[in-house]
Amino acid sequence: MSDEIVTNLDRDADTTTLSLAGEVDVLTVDQVRVALEEALADRPREIVVDLSELSFIDSTGLGAIIFGFQRARDAGIRFRLAHPTRTVHQILMLSGLLEVVEVTP
Repeated sequence: MSDEIVTNLDRDADTTTLSLAGEVDVLTVDQVRVALEEALADRPREIVVDLSELSFIDSTGLGAIIFGFQRARDAGIRFRLAHPTRTVHQILMLSGLLEVVEVTP
């Protein structure tokens, strides 16, 4: 487990992008939840979670992603995951999340 996660929000007119770098686990998931809350508060047309620099995500991190997805859906905001690393893509696939949340390579 790690306490190393970097979250960065990038906003433009229609899209808020949340970039995650490092590892999302029980020690860092609260930072991800806070960043998702901030992204949702912007009420953009779309939220993109960039996973290109994410090396690991555990079940608590998956739960945070599901939370963000559900809140976005309820608010009429498009929500997608982008650029997962091979390792993270496998975790998303095994979790079944790929069947629910849109993922772009």
